[in-house]
Amino acid sequence: MSDILSKQEIKELRKDFPILERTVYGLPLVYFDNAATAQKPLPVLDSIEKYYREYNANVHRGVHRLSQEATDAFEEARKKIAVFIDAKEEKEIIFTKGTTEAINLVASSFGKQFLHEGDSVLISAMEHHSNIVPWQIICEEKKAKLKVIPFNEAGELRMDEFDKLLDDTVKIVAVTYISNSLGTINPVEEIIAKAHAKNIPVLIDGAQATPHFPVSVQKLDADFMAFSAHKIYGPTGFGILYGKEAWLNKLPPYQGGGEMIKSVSFEKTIYNELPFKFEAGTPDISGAIAFGAAIDYINNIGIEKIHATENALLQYALQKMKALPQIRFIGEAKNRSGLISFLLGAAHPFDTGELLDKQGIAVRTGHHCCQPVMDIFNIPGTVRASFAFYNTEEEVDRMLKAIEKASKILL
Repeated sequence: MSDILSKQEIKELRKDFPILERTVYGLPLVYFDNAATAQKPLPVLDSIEKYYREYNANVHRGVHRLSQEATDAFEEARKKIAVFIDAKEEKEIIFTKGTTEAINLVASSFGKQFLHEGDSVLISAMEHHSNIVPWQIICEEKKAKLKVIPFNEAGELRMDEFDKLLDDTVKIVAVTYISNSLGTINPVEEIIAKAHAKNIPVLIDGAQATPHFPVSVQKLDADFMAFSAHKIYGPTGFGILYGKEAWLNKLPPYQGGGEMIKSVSFEKTIYNELPFKFEAGTPDISGAIAFGAAIDYINNIGIEKIHATENALLQYALQKMKALPQIRFIGEAKNRSGLISFLLGAAHPFDTGELLDKQGIAVRTGHHCCQPVMDIFNIPGTVRASFAFYNTEEEVDRMLKAIEKASKILL
C-alpha cells in the first residue's frame, strides 16, 4: 500500500529519533506514550542548538544582525504553522505556551468581553481539564453556567443532547477534536455548523488531532483552535492559538507588557496589531523555530502518509488486543484515532503500567487529566497506549507479551 510507510521507511525514520535507541531496565525502549508527548527528531534538536549557538538574540526590536536573523526565523515559523493548519492569514497564529494557555486566553478574553450573568458555555463530558477548568473559572466570575454534552457507552458524543443544549443562552462552544482519554474523533464539522447556524462561535481543542491527520481550520470553519508543539514532534512549552482575525480583533488582550503595545503612557496604552496584541513579553524564540523545523519534518514525510500508517498500526493493535480475554477497552467509538485505553481485568492501571514499564514498555496510566470521564465509567483510570508513525508492529507484539506476563502476576 503506497499510502503507508513501509517497514524499511519506518526503520530509516527511527534513526532520526536518538531516544528510540536507548534501553530501560536492559531492554529496548518501546515508547507508546505519544499522546502525552511525542519524541523529537534530529532536525528539531539541531534547530534549537543552532539558534543558541549561532544567532541567539531577542526578536522584533533589534536592528543588529543577530536580532534580524532570529526575527526572520521566528516569523518564518509562524508562516509554516499557518500553512500547516490552512489558516487564512499568518497573523491569525498566536504563539502561546501550549494548548492550555491558548484555551485560557480565549476563556479569559472572550469571557470578559461576551459572557454575562445567565449566559452559558457548552463543552463536552470528554474534555481534558484544560478545556474544563478555564471555563469554570470565567463562568464563576461572570455568574454564567457551564453545560456539558454527554457521551454514550462507546465514548461517542450524544448529538441529540447537543441539539437540546445548544440554546440561546450559549455564547461559545468548546470541544475537543479527539479525546485524549478515549481516542474518539468527534464530529466537529457538524458541531461547528450547528453552532454557526445560531451565530455561536466554536473553539476546538486540536491537541490530539493535529499530529495525526490534516486539519484545515478554514474547511472546519473553526473560530478558534488550540494545539501544542510537543505532541507534533516539536519542543515542550510552546503552542498555538488559531483565531479568526475578526474574533481576535474583538477580544481584549490576555496579558500586558512588552511587545503587545503600540504606545504606552501613564494615561493610556494603545495595543499592538495582530498577532502581537496577544504575545506579551519575550517569546519562546527557540520553541517557535524548533516547531517550524518539526513541521518541515512532517511535511517531508507527508501528514496523509503519517495518518494512514498510524491508523494501520492502531487497527493491528486493536485486533491483537481483542484476542486477550482479560482486556477491557474504555472507549470503543467507531471513528477513532491514535490511542487505545484499556484495563487489565480488575487490576489497577498503575500496577499494570508499572509491570509494563519493567518490561521496557512506556505507556500512560491514570485519569489522563480527564477525571470526569473516569467518574462516568466508574474507574480510577486507564492504561493508555498511544502511537506515532515511528512505532512498529513488532513493538505492539512486545506490548502484548508484556500484558500477558503482567496478567499472570496481577490476575
